[in-house]
Amino acid sequence: MKYTEEHEWLDVAGDVVTVGITAHAAEQLGDVVFVELPEEGTEVAKDDEVVVIESVKAASDILAPLDGEIVEVNAALTDEPSKVNEDPEGEAWFFKIKVSDFSPMDDYMDDAAYKDFIGD
Repeated sequence: MKYTEEHEWLDVAGDVVTVGITAHAAEQLGDVVFVELPEEGTEVAKDDEVVVIESVKAASDILAPLDGEIVEVNAALTDEPSKVNEDPEGEAWFFKIKVSDFSPMDDYMDDAAYKDFIGD
């Protein structure tokens, strides 16, 4: 697992990366009431806004952590956005991206560095 400064987690399996938000981020957002996911097949570039999350506290965007193509989305979140609060680092992943350039992964944090980053 790798982590971004935007509190996203990245789980790599071959050339596909699953993207979600950390428990820390879900806690900061409060109760999630709406999730807007991208279309499968969408080409994205690193730092493109890909997902919109609305909570009782704020609206937030999830950015593409890498260049690639969205190959799968977690449609269950559209019907049950509260899953983001219940299991942010498991069942509540947002999308899977087939990556065309893995070089930015070197800039992301491992588990220990992320815990230092959030002061845990």
